[in-house]
This record gives sequence, C-alpha cells and structure tokens, in this order.
Amino acid sequence: MLDLKQMNRAVIVGHKSIFEETVDALHKANLFQIEDFNEDDSGLRIGRPFETVDEVSKKLIKIRSIASLLGVKDADAKKQDKNAVLASLDDTLEKLDAELDVKAGHKSKLETELKELDSLKKELLPFVNIPIDLDLYHGYEHLSVFAGAVKEDVGPAISRVTSSYDMSYDAKEGTLVLFVTSEKADEVADVLAGFGFRELRVPSESGVPSQILSGLVSKEAGLLKQIGSIDADMESLKTKYSDFIMASNEVLSVEAQKAEAPLRVATSDSTFMIDGWVPEAEFAELERIVKAATNGRAFVSKQEMTKEDVKIVPIEYNNSKVASPFQEIMDLYARPVYKELDPTSLIFIFFPLFYGMILGDIGYALILLTIALGIKKVMSSDAIKPLMNILIYCQISTLIFGVIYGEFLGFPLASLHTDHGTVAGLIPGFETINLLASPVGDEMVTFPVHRTHLVMTMIIFTALVGFIHINIGYLLGFINENRKHGMSAAIFEKGSWFVIEAGLIIAVLGYAAMLPSVATIAGVVVFLIGFVMLLKGEGIKGPIELPSLLSNSLSYTRIIAVGLSSIYIASTVNLIAFEMIWVPGTPIGGATIGAIIVFLLGHGLNTVLSIIAPGLHSLRLQYVEFFGKFYEGGGRKYDPFGYIRKYTEE
Repeated sequence: MLDLKQMNRAVIVGHKSIFEETVDALHKANLFQIEDFNEDDSGLRIGRPFETVDEVSKKLIKIRSIASLLGVKDADAKKQDKNAVLASLDDTLEKLDAELDVKAGHKSKLETELKELDSLKKELLPFVNIPIDLDLYHGYEHLSVFAGAVKEDVGPAISRVTSSYDMSYDAKEGTLVLFVTSEKADEVADVLAGFGFRELRVPSESGVPSQILSGLVSKEAGLLKQIGSIDADMESLKTKYSDFIMASNEVLSVEAQKAEAPLRVATSDSTFMIDGWVPEAEFAELERIVKAATNGRAFVSKQEMTKEDVKIVPIEYNNSKVASPFQEIMDLYARPVYKELDPTSLIFIFFPLFYGMILGDIGYALILLTIALGIKKVMSSDAIKPLMNILIYCQISTLIFGVIYGEFLGFPLASLHTDHGTVAGLIPGFETINLLASPVGDEMVTFPVHRTHLVMTMIIFTALVGFIHINIGYLLGFINENRKHGMSAAIFEKGSWFVIEAGLIIAVLGYAAMLPSVATIAGVVVFLIGFVMLLKGEGIKGPIELPSLLSNSLSYTRIIAVGLSSIYIASTVNLIAFEMIWVPGTPIGGATIGAIIVFLLGHGLNTVLSIIAPGLHSLRLQYVEFFGKFYEGGGRKYDPFGYIRKYTEE
C-alpha cells in the first residue's frame, strides 16, 4: 500500500539487423523506459536515426501546421485503423495542404488590404469634415499650406499677420487647413506654434476626404465578407478533416518516436545496446516481447542495481484505483525517491478527512458534489477527472461531517437549549442530545455537534488529531530512515521524538497529579534521554526543531477556526436574507426578491470559498506539518518508451 513499484535495470543487446524490430516491439509494449546513452571512452557511440526520420518529420510538421491553422485540438473521436490512415495519408495531406495554402494565401492578402484600409482611414479621419479635395493640398509655387491640429481657432491671430489667406477649421476634430502666401509663411508658422500646432500627414489620395472615407467603408465591408467566406470554408475543412488530422498526427508522432529512438541508444558498427528500466513484475514480459519480435536474436539481461542507480530509478506509483487520483497531489509536491514510502494512500485518507472536518455542511456538500459529478461527466480531459474525483471524495467526507455537525447551509438542523435561550433548528422536533460533559471549557458534548458552542473542546480535539497525524509522520520517517541508513540512524533521528513525547506526557500527567508525583521526575529524565538521542541523530538541527512539535500540533486547530469562519459567513447571509429583509406574513415584493438575491449570491460566494479554504488548509497540513516529518521526494517519473493511442489502433 505504501510501497512503490519495484524496478529492474535491464539492457537489451542485439545485432543492428534487428534494431528496428526491437525498437518497434518496445514501443508497442510501452513498458520499458530507455535511459539516454552518453558517449564515453567505451568505443560505443550514439546511434543514427532510422532512414524514415526525414520523411516522417516533414509530414509531421505539415500536419501540425495544418492543425494549428484550422484550430484542431484534441477531442474525443472514433479510433481509426492505423494502416488505413497511412494508406491515405500522402494523398489526403497533399490535397488538404494545397487547398489550405490557396485559402490561407488569399485570406492573408485580404487581411493585408484590410490593414492598409484601416491605416488610410486613420489618416483621413482628421480631414473628414473639411470639404477640400486632397489634390489641392500641394503643388503651389507661391502658396504655403499648413495642415494639422491646433487647440483652438487661430483665425483672429492669423488675421493680424495677413489678410491674404484661406482657412478651414474643424472645431470638433481640431483640424486646421490654412493657405497663405509664401512670404508670410514664417510669421504664420510662429503664430501657429503658439497654438500648439501639430502637423498632420495629408493622405496621398485624390478627392474629398468624406467621399473617400465612404468608399473605404464600403470596400472594408466587402473585404470582411470575403474573409468571412474563407473562414467558413476553413471551418468546413476543419469539420471534414478533424478526425484525419488527429489520427495522422498520432500515427506520425509514433513513427517519429521510433525513428529517433537510436539517438538515445549505444551502438557499434554492428550491434546496439539499449539501457533502461522496467517494473520488476514486467521483466519477464519484456523478455518475451523482445524474444518474439527478434526470433530470439536479441538478448535481455537484468542488471545489478548500484547505489548510483538508486538515485536515478524512475518512480511508478503502486496505488489502488480508488486512491490513485491523489497521486496528482503527490506530483504537485514531488514524487518519492526510490527507497521512500509512498504516502498517497494516507493522503487519500487524511486530505478528505480534514476537508470534511473543516467544511462539514450538508448543503454545501450536495452543491459541490453535483458540480463535481457534472464536470466529470461533461469533460473528458485526463487532467480534470482526477481532480473531480478528489473533489467528490472530499464532498462525501463533508456530507458525513455535515450530519455529525447537523448543519445545512449554515442552519443548525437540531434545536439547541442554552443558558441564553433556545436556538431553533431547521428540522421541527429534532432536539440536540447531550452526550457527555467535556473536560475543558465547561462545555457539553452533544449530537449533533454544535461547533459554535464547543469551541474549546474542538480546539483540543483538533490539536489531538494533529498530534496523532504528526506521529504517523514520525513513524513513516522511522521506516524511511531504516531503509536508507539503517536501524541505528532511524532510532536516533526519528525514534528520539517518540521518547521525547513520552517524557513530556509522563511529566505533565505527574505535574497535574494524574500520576504519582515521582512521575514528573521520571518524565523529565525520559525527556532528557530523548533529547540526547535527538542531538546525536540530527545534530543541533534537532533541538532547534523541538518547539515545532507544539506549533505543528496547534496548527491543526485551523480545522475548527476555518470551519467556524464558514459557518459565520453562512449564518450572516441567512440572517440578512431571512430576518432583516424578508418579514414573514408580508406579501412578496421587492424586499423578498432582494432576500432571494442576497441568499443566492451569499451562498454562491461561500460555496466558492468552500472549495478554496478547506482545500488549501487541508493541503497545508499534508505538505508542511505531515510531510516535514518523513518525506523528501524528488524522484523522477517513470516514462516508458511508447505511446498510448487515442485516435488509431493497430
């Protein structure tokens, strides 16, 4: 349950005449991870790709370019026969490429024209309200033309310089077109500078700007229509050829992987040697596959695993199907190294447990469970499904704790009698049952458990849960240390924590008169023994981390703290919606609609928070408090040579 799959290092050796058959068999088997060969002084060298690599690569680039151009993405599709795809690949690819080349070229030309029109429109817009033919802006010997933007009407100022001028001014756009005699040009320029004159480029067109602009708009509409027609044609091609493109991409990807495999393999003039990893349970199957593919001419040998090998062994989980979604949480942190225990199964237990303890509400559990099931049914992504499975597990836990807490969207299900009066429950006649007096806080433990009235008890309880969780971590750390460095190291580095804890517990119980007074001294002695063991096992780092034993346990009290915050948000929403806005007995009106909106929006927001807050805090308890006691991680993922086909079959 906590062990990874055991791996064997294997070497496959054979004559080059059976190289392709061997690679093909390994690729189909999809169970052997090739270890890349680095050239050394052994005389072996990296192999050369198979002859098909250039042709396959060209086709693969072309099909992926077409997929990108048409926007074809991975989707569910019926599997096609690989040989049928290969038989039609060249003709269909050539035909599709030629057709797309024409359409893409035409579309590109139209888009270029569209951009040019857009640029011309931007140049024309400042002059659109000035009815002067653009041909009249230039070509004079004794006249100077000023065309630009000013902040205000400059007519009076120009009149003071000269009476021989002609001016058009568009106050809306701030555009000025001014014709003056050349001898007055310098003086006029000085005047314009005082008005913030900024010269504008006059479009090199003929005609009145407003008429030209009207023609451009019409032409632009025509271009857009043509582009739309081409897009429709390309969308039609996408619909028609999507299955072919996805299947061809897969077939060519497989062929490319096989053709490039020699680049990872050691070869001589006549032989090849493939080094890699296979799960121990699959070694016999690997031998059988290679033997069958080469008529027994290739030899598979199991290698002795060295200390250096242990550092690079690829890691493959060995979890049950029900626990496997939580491997995503492990990968998010780091895979275990080869001799470490895999805590995935424990994450499967504790992550939903803490999530449910934090949220613990029947209403939110049902909402989130429905969302998770819906997303899982609609989306077929392999990345989404494990996450939805995790969310489903968490909501089942939330549902169970919702029953224990007796909460539904922040409402208590059972009535509770307190010193300050009776708190009505949502279910008429459902009364809270007193179970036992809590040893702390003068509180009564009840069913359902009213968290808001059992705060001190819940704080102690969650800290105790944390203490147990942390000690499971120390136990796993003991086993890991024994595997890596032996029993002595395990006792001093991890076992010392148990001795320290035992000493503290005995001393506290003795001090509290729950044990004979001599127990206090005995507890101190046991604690000191544990302290010396820790110092020997972990050096000065151990005593420095000693206070973390208390802080880590107290960190688990966030389970009740975050849970209470969720209850208070839900209760506030309910209070606003049902007691402050809606008055029972009054007709339905604006206040009632407002109450419904507040209720829906408030609980909608709290539902979103109900995914984030319990998830993050539960994750933190695993990563920081739990993993810190035993886990290092850093293993590399087992990635066998092969391909899991989605769109084709052999």
